[in-house]
Amino acid sequence: MLALIKIWARTLKRDAHALYLAARDPRVPWYAKGLAIAVAGYALSPIDLIPDFIPVIGYLDDLIIVPLEIALVVRMIPPGIMAEHRALAEAAQERPVSRVAVAVIVVIWIASTVAVGWIACGYFSN
Repeated sequence: MLALIKIWARTLKRDAHALYLAARDPRVPWYAKGLAIAVAGYALSPIDLIPDFIPVIGYLDDLIIVPLEIALVVRMIPPGIMAEHRALAEAAQERPVSRVAVAVIVVIWIASTVAVGWIACGYFSN
């Protein structure tokens, strides 16, 4: 059971990335591109329709809404093009993660948070 859930989650992640790639392909219809960008953005975004801290219902959008949205957009994209982008997304999942890039992104987020805190502290202390 747990193995099936892992495969399902990996497939969803691959398809979300494939939708992002397909949205940049000129062979994909404009309406599918727009919806693909919206769905991929929502699926990969840390901001949810229903916040995850709400017990039980918080994860419903991740378990129900996102897979349905992905399935809808996949049906709008021609099968050959979608298969091509799935293969590219699969190859991207197998590449090693750059620890340097992760460190740079973390440093940028920390610096941004400190800067916003500094600005807010100066603004509200007057």
